[in-house]
Amino acid sequence: MLRALVTDVDGTITDSARRIDPGALACIQSLAEDGIEVVLASGNTACFMDALSKMAGTKGTFIAENGGVYRIGYSGEVHVIGDQAICRRALETLQAHFREKGIELDLYSPTYRFADLAFARTVPAEEVKEALAGQPVQVIDTGYAIHLQSEGISKGTTLLSLARDMGLSPKDFFAIGDGINDAGMLAAAGKGVTLANAHAETKKAAADVMDTGYGTGFVQAVKKYRPYLRAR
Repeated sequence: MLRALVTDVDGTITDSARRIDPGALACIQSLAEDGIEVVLASGNTACFMDALSKMAGTKGTFIAENGGVYRIGYSGEVHVIGDQAICRRALETLQAHFREKGIELDLYSPTYRFADLAFARTVPAEEVKEALAGQPVQVIDTGYAIHLQSEGISKGTTLLSLARDMGLSPKDFFAIGDGINDAGMLAAAGKGVTLANAHAETKKAAADVMDTGYGTGFVQAVKKYRPYLRAR
């Protein structure tokens, strides 16, 4: 039996233009009203996730910054995992590398991030990886941004800590996601499901792949597995 849902945001509960899918939002609200804990998991900042949780009607538990930050409930402590100083040093290397080519990186909300750093996909992710070879940092291309994250941190590893703090096992979670950064989360959960628009590696990590994508696929997944979800 599954006791909670953890879901990615961009590409999973949105449409292809990153607008929240009304059907996906209705599913989340219905689950929450039935007492099912819904955890939003994203590469976005903690303040973004706090606002989104309120608007979606969840209890406020989230994973942010691709696992670099998590919180249990609205009044819970914000747990920061990893070392942003490592990411800052990596960013300095990148900025110097691309400035030689006349390119400035477009940073995403750097003052609101606690664990990782993110910038626009205006430069090739492979070139970023090459420029940072040998540095103890992950380069994560989510399809929406390029993130610099401490090694060993992901939505999947943070799900282990979050589940423990909630008094649950990762196997109590039903997980849905589409990005390469969701693969570990799907593998760690009791049931990991992905969507038609998912990255190929994410499909390999999932126990089931929906035949529709984005928010429509999320709705399909929830309807299919709703009988296995029970309130705590």
